[in-house]
Amino acid sequence: MTAASDTPAQQRAAALRAQLNHHAHCYYVLDAPEVPDAEYDRLFAELQALEAAHPELLTADSPTQRVIGAVLPGLTPVQHVVPMLSITTETDTTEGGAIAFDARVRRELALAETDPPVEYAAELKFDGLAMSLRYEHGVLVQAATRGDGETGEDVTQNVRTIGQIPLRLRGDAPAVLEVRGEVYMRRDDFERLNERQREKGEKTFVNPRNTAAGAIRQLDPALVRQRPLCFYAYGLGEVQGWDIPATHAAMLDALATFGLPVNGDRVVAQGVRGLIDFHQAMAAKRDALPFDIDGIVYKVNSRALQQQLGFKTREPRWAVAHKYPAQEQVTTLLAIDIQVGRTGKLTPVARLEPVFVGGTTVSNATLHNLFEMRRKGVRAGDRVIVRRAGDVIPEVVGRVPGERAAYVPNFHMPRACPVCDSAAARERGGMDYRCTGGVFCPAQRKQALLHFAGRRAMDIEGLGDKLVEQLVDQGIVLSLPGLYKLGVAKLAALDRMAEKSAQNIVDALEKSKTPTLARFLFSLGIRQVGETTAKDLARHFGTLDKLMSASIEQLLEVPDVGPIVAASIHTFFAQPHNVEVVEQLLAASVQPKESEGEGDDRPRPLLGKTLVLTGTLPTLSRDEAQALIEAAGGKVSGSVSKKTSYVIAGEEAGSKLEKARTLGVTVLDEAGLRALLAG
Repeated sequence: MTAASDTPAQQRAAALRAQLNHHAHCYYVLDAPEVPDAEYDRLFAELQALEAAHPELLTADSPTQRVIGAVLPGLTPVQHVVPMLSITTETDTTEGGAIAFDARVRRELALAETDPPVEYAAELKFDGLAMSLRYEHGVLVQAATRGDGETGEDVTQNVRTIGQIPLRLRGDAPAVLEVRGEVYMRRDDFERLNERQREKGEKTFVNPRNTAAGAIRQLDPALVRQRPLCFYAYGLGEVQGWDIPATHAAMLDALATFGLPVNGDRVVAQGVRGLIDFHQAMAAKRDALPFDIDGIVYKVNSRALQQQLGFKTREPRWAVAHKYPAQEQVTTLLAIDIQVGRTGKLTPVARLEPVFVGGTTVSNATLHNLFEMRRKGVRAGDRVIVRRAGDVIPEVVGRVPGERAAYVPNFHMPRACPVCDSAAARERGGMDYRCTGGVFCPAQRKQALLHFAGRRAMDIEGLGDKLVEQLVDQGIVLSLPGLYKLGVAKLAALDRMAEKSAQNIVDALEKSKTPTLARFLFSLGIRQVGETTAKDLARHFGTLDKLMSASIEQLLEVPDVGPIVAASIHTFFAQPHNVEVVEQLLAASVQPKESEGEGDDRPRPLLGKTLVLTGTLPTLSRDEAQALIEAAGGKVSGSVSKKTSYVIAGEEAGSKLEKARTLGVTVLDEAGLRALLAG
């Protein structure tokens, strides 16, 4: 509490620090902000001004200390009071790994087969950088890397830039509390960081773990802030003045009450069966996680039993890391080919000696573009590192150092498209080479047709890869409007096409003639226009005519449409051949349904709201529910976040429902959704 004798400036500074720390916890840890960013910025600026006018008010836990710090000449060694030890790794990725660990624990505890199962705590093994945070009387005073376990490096200034890490603990904190955990980088942040690097023509990063490790050891905190880092707590170092809970799980719960981020994907398991179930459940969920994990950590839950089990050399007998298949492997780059995409982009693709990585066999991997390939220095015949994490396209991240067996010349992008022989050119100031053939190019034509017919676009059922390949290769369909000239006889004459199947496709084409305006726009394959942008455009302009005649300035008025997207849309509709395609589609009786524009006065009870759908609803399909929400002015997101207004949950709702409850997001069933739609 603030002393009565404190000056008004001291009282205001203390109040601002408390408010800002509270809002930072809500934003970074709970992912449930209570105030708009502008209000946080206003409070922050007020505290900055107050501290500038009264330097004596500056404290170590002030939120302003996250953004300052001089460039260091080097990193200072830190002696760990309690060593940061490693744990045994179980490389058997089958259930045998859990069985072996449980057997060792039971043997060390001298348990008979008839004795009850051991209680374990199971949690994710994050693929990041181990970190020790030292709090004294609740204030963060030091952050140190693991180093060799005995001595690490002081990275306090850099760790202060990580928003999830509180500068002051909540509640009645111990005199000394050293928290052990992991600094990591989310996959989406990593991909965005690399995309920015590619756009600037600068070096890209190999993987999230190395990027996080490199960032945390930077000498300039300003550079660290440019690389978005996160943190999860999972253990303890030195503790003074705290009665540590009796179990590992309860200790993690207690850390969460102090305001530290603790991952929710953890369980208390009774015996080996619980460990196996959790390992398998997280393996199935691994690709959907927003960050990389390389296994599960099992720990005997009872701290008393942990002390009884003790250590073997420098590794605890009471814990083990049960690994998953590696997400990076080494293989041979056999050749470099060129793949032509829907927009004509020429992408160099590595043909690899097949290798099992990230849970699947990979034989092809992207090299992104010529400039990145040159930076990585890879050539045919090299031993290369291949990475596949989550649902990210496999990529070659670099070559294994060493001499080449023989001279191999640098790869050069072709001057002509390898599919249609049209000229290949690099856009001025751009990184990518593109085929100039447009729909004349069969590769672009095939991809354009498949995109046009996709479920999220015109939804022409039955028009798949094999059929499109025949239609293009035999010269039957030369453009999008040509699809609507197909008849049963022409289709039935194709390989593996019965008359009934041909009739189904003709029926599907007829059914597709009344798409929503958003679907129609998305189906055209305009560069930079994804599904969400197409919906925003349809909602803003209402009609196709208004959009096609819009100026760049008018396009920039659409929410989330910036200069690059606006220029791409404007350029598309300025091209006579694109306008001709649209006119021919309209002439073929394709009639996009008008969308509610800005001036529409129909009720839109969900305007400005973001909803997430999870599970199976009683009467509505996912697409039907999404269409109703969007018609009411709302947006549908694929993940629960700080911006989520409601989560609509049906049967077998999964982790999205759990996260909604954690964040305090309102959860409704289908009846609740219909009530919202009714206003």
